[in-house]
Formats: sequence, C-alpha cells, structure tokens
Amino acid sequence: MKIAIVAVSRLGRGPEAELVSTYVERATAAGRALGLGPVEVIEVESRKPGKAAEAEALLPHLKDAQVIACDEHGTALASRAFAADIARLRDQGVRKLAFAIGGADGLDAQILNTSARKLAFGPQTWPHALARVMLAEQIYRAVTILAGGPYHRD
Repeated sequence: MKIAIVAVSRLGRGPEAELVSTYVERATAAGRALGLGPVEVIEVESRKPGKAAEAEALLPHLKDAQVIACDEHGTALASRAFAADIARLRDQGVRKLAFAIGGADGLDAQILNTSARKLAFGPQTWPHALARVMLAEQIYRAVTILAGGPYHRD
C-alpha cells in the first residue's frame, strides 16, 4: 500500500523538511517487507487564496486513495491504534492511503466530508510544518510497530 502525505504549501529546506525527509525514508525502507510504501510527500500550492482553492490543488493527488484528513476536530489515536488502522487498510486491499493536510485555515469541507477518517494531533494548535513532521514520524513509528520492533511503551 502506497502512503502519501499530501500537504498545502512547501516546507523549503529548514529543519522540519529534513525531519520529514528522514522519517519518510525510514518508513519507506522499513515498510517494504510489510507491503507498505513507498511513503511520499506531495506538496501543493493553490493559485488563489482560501480553502476551496487549496482543495482544488489537493484533490488530484487524493484521487483513487483512501483519505485521512488531518483536522483539529478529528480523533487523536495512540500510536498502536494508528498502526493497527494502517495495517487494517492494507489488509483490506487499499492500494493508496493519503493523509491530507490543509493550509493555515485547515481543509475545505469537500475534503473533510469525503475523507474516511479525521485525524487530530491532540487539542493543541500546531504549525503545519510541525504537523507534517509529527505525521511522518507516526507513519514511521507505525511501520516499526507492525514490523515487531521494540516500542518504548511495552
């Protein structure tokens, strides 16, 4: 199952981008044997301001994918539950899983209403760059949990 992080805006070359890249590379390498990956990051820019324009930029990359919307009103999951969700989708034959991250104002209702799940990173407000890092890290953590690697909560 391919996994994509589809996000509005570009991170550039800062430390957040380096962390995302590191976790994506690790998840891709560790996930091969589990039927997970590659993991990729797709960054989009909208030509106009607003959530509707951002949705137009995101939608082509969400086509034919099971979509999980990253949204502050979503459900926060423990790492093991997150890993179990990914495994369940893979085992159900989902070929592509896409995590959508909106711009500063969040995701448009069109994406929120059609996503399979809404995922939150807790009640705090996070900068989008850090949300992307946390998502990439949790994908990597999920892969290592599914591979049977040691998990600090055990």
